[in-house]
Amino acid sequence: MARFYEISLEPTLFGETSLVRIWGRLGTRGQHRIDVFSSEKRAVEAFLELLRQKRAKGYRPGRDTFAFDSRLTQSEEAS
Repeated sequence: MARFYEISLEPTLFGETSLVRIWGRLGTRGQHRIDVFSSEKRAVEAFLELLRQKRAKGYRPGRDTFAFDSRLTQSEEAS
């Protein structure tokens, strides 16, 4: 099953940092989750830990990924 997992850090209107996650099967809109952090440092730490976990599970940057984008895909071979 081909899946995707997208993570990004976004500023909020109140000066906090949100960690945005979108995941699902390729070709779908997927599901989403937003976690808000009062500290940018903690948001970055959570981002990097999540990135490490997903890479350990076989997710890799997708074809349409830019250097600053964190969209990861998992192919059927990695399942």
